[in-house]
Amino acid sequence: MCRWGAYLGAPVFLSDEVTSPCNSLIQQASAAEQSISTINADGFGLAWYDHRSEPGHYRDVYPAWSDANLASLTQQVRSGLFLAHVRASTGTAISRNNCHPFVSEDWSFMHNGQIGGYERFRKAADMAIPDALYASRKGATDSEAMFLIALGMGLKTDPRGGLQRATGAMIAMGREAEGTDPLVRMTVAMSDGKRLFAARYANDPNAPSLYYRWSAASKGWSVVSEPYNQDEDWQEVPSGSFCTFDGEDCKIEPFAPE
Repeated sequence: MCRWGAYLGAPVFLSDEVTSPCNSLIQQASAAEQSISTINADGFGLAWYDHRSEPGHYRDVYPAWSDANLASLTQQVRSGLFLAHVRASTGTAISRNNCHPFVSEDWSFMHNGQIGGYERFRKAADMAIPDALYASRKGATDSEAMFLIALGMGLKTDPRGGLQRATGAMIAMGREAEGTDPLVRMTVAMSDGKRLFAARYANDPNAPSLYYRWSAASKGWSVVSEPYNQDEDWQEVPSGSFCTFDGEDCKIEPFAPE
């Protein structure tokens, strides 16, 4: 299982969320506390928004704690909206194209979890990506396939519905390949450059962990796999939930694959 963190609010240095806290994302890369895998060393990535509609994008295959460029970048770049991810592969190759977040035009997307038996319906998932979006398919992960399928199923105008339909489509492909519903465990963060969305879901009792909090100091939302520290008022996102963070507002709705 991977670890990730996202932020929406007044501009801050990326290091304030990614590297500086006592249980920062970099710390979680080597010693995650609420994950099946304590080590998340199969690459990392950032997507951040500033003056342009399309996000900046930086990914590499090194363990996040060993990349001096990542440390330098997070200390210098300020943003009011960004996504950060450290990867633990669930089977696909360790390559830059398989590192999260994934980006298509002004959308960014990252995922933690798994869809069971993906290798047996990978071809079907690729075929479900619309032709107009297939050029954005750079890697081989179920996460990127889900993102592009969701874009083709209305994600841009209906983020919750698009992700629900894409998740349901992936489950249906797994059922066709396996004869039974695949195990699905997931948390997702995604953004259109203005709002931040997050989802937590599993079809068993073991949904990956997900938390959020509002900081009056930074006037921003943090959404994370694990709390960065113990002295903040972190709230757990219930399993089967879809969150929309927009300005100072947070809306939590039910999430279920369609």
